Amino acid sequence: MRIGAPREIIPGEARVALTPESAAQLVRLGHSCLVEAGAGAASGITDAAYRAAGVEVVADAAALWQGAEVVVKVRPPEPAEIARLRAGQTLIAFFMPAQNPALLEQARATGATVIAMDMVPRISRAQKMDALSSMANLAGYRAVIEAANSFGRFFTGQVTAAGKIPPAKVLVVGAGVAGLAAIGAAVSLGAVTHAFDVRPEVAEQIESMGAAFVYLDFAPAQDGAATGGYAAPQSEEFRQAQLAKFRELAPDMDIVITTALIPGRPAPRLWTADMVAAMKPGSVIVDLAAERGGNCELTRPDQRIVTDNGVVVIGYTDFPSRMAAQASSLYASNIRHMLADLTPGKDGAVVQDMEDDVIRGATVAHAGAITFPPPPPKVKAIAAVKPREKPKELAPAERRALELAAFRAQTRNQFGLLAIGGGLVLLAGLFAPASFMSHFIVFVLAVFIGFQVIWNVSHALHTPLMAITNAISSIIIVGALMQIGPGSFLVILLAALAVFMAGINIVGGFMVTRRMLAMFQKS
Repeated sequence: MRIGAPREIIPGEARVALTPESAAQLVRLGHSCLVEAGAGAASGITDAAYRAAGVEVVADAAALWQGAEVVVKVRPPEPAEIARLRAGQTLIAFFMPAQNPALLEQARATGATVIAMDMVPRISRAQKMDALSSMANLAGYRAVIEAANSFGRFFTGQVTAAGKIPPAKVLVVGAGVAGLAAIGAAVSLGAVTHAFDVRPEVAEQIESMGAAFVYLDFAPAQDGAATGGYAAPQSEEFRQAQLAKFRELAPDMDIVITTALIPGRPAPRLWTADMVAAMKPGSVIVDLAAERGGNCELTRPDQRIVTDNGVVVIGYTDFPSRMAAQASSLYASNIRHMLADLTPGKDGAVVQDMEDDVIRGATVAHAGAITFPPPPPKVKAIAAVKPREKPKELAPAERRALELAAFRAQTRNQFGLLAIGGGLVLLAGLFAPASFMSHFIVFVLAVFIGFQVIWNVSHALHTPLMAITNAISSIIIVGALMQIGPGSFLVILLAALAVFMAGINIVGGFMVTRRMLAMFQKS
């Protein structure tokens, strides 16, 4: 198949759906690639770089749409672009079918197949194609950079000769992919970071990144997780308790980054005008949901405004495009993985398998029919992880009783093993010669000691333990050396082999132990 990437026609869009690196991978799948002249210029990719990768550069969009059998884009197509589709052709792009029903109907009428990258189901196998997460990761990081650019102080606290500078306080609302990326960036810059999410299971993730989770005292407790990896809509009572908590936090926060957005739904209003009025002059709000109306009541899409009390509200809708080179690389990789699933034979033939959960979920139009919304995937979506139950705290008397019971059980086991082992040794002594028994008893004792050493040690310590015990237990080399001397050639040969193997055991045991100990030492 011929895969083509046109230049994006939305003003300000700098991303491109095909890079030289992804084109080289697509060629291995049996495809050929073409790109419109200048399509990658805004991402820093020249036409010469495409040609060097074996990509054909065509003069204009009309030639590309005519020559490509699969067209890959970033932004949803405009009606003029849909009009260029033909039956049997495939379009892969962000499409947002729930918000663009007229566009979807126009695409259906062409008879082409439309695969929406924003409809890729959130199941484990599809993570490599999850373009929403790829772009959200960049948006969260860029939001912190934009906030730092508009904030008048350091993020990290400092103590200087001129005085003490307190650290910035950052609140991230929503701990999805974008929220976690924002948390990571804010923490790395030294800000005191707080985060809120309606899903209690993300508290551990937030705290593991160095931020503080904002707990909401609300009864009955509500789990805001929904299938598909997104947060579920909340009750009005919960929303009011949430807004009350934000009003409490607003005067103390320097930077607020809101990321609450569910695809296909308007952005929930989480930061009201009175909260903005309560913030300090110079504070910054970055609204990542501006494209769907915004989480902040004062957000204006694609604008940066300053309120009467000096609070900066940033409502840009092109955060990933502001990091065009990285965004293009990630999005092109998502497209490549989608095409890899569409080309199971690696022979350049696209197979539209509507029984495949990922392909069926992302396909919104096919063979003259609208296939949106898709049926639920056969494979369960990434489920919410329920918080682990804390172990019950035992009273001192209960703890002593458990320890005593464990000691008694261990004592019974040891005496049982000793009794059985002693009986077997006595039974062997009735029939075996005395010379055999002296060696056999040493062997039995060695086995018993080795069993006790290994059995009572944590599995994580087995490797260093075995390394040192191998070295120590090479006392066998002494016995081998005693056998080398006048006598049978076979005995001498076996003794020499024993010395050689025991030497390897000694040297290897200490070398492994030394290397493992070095892992815990600072150079």
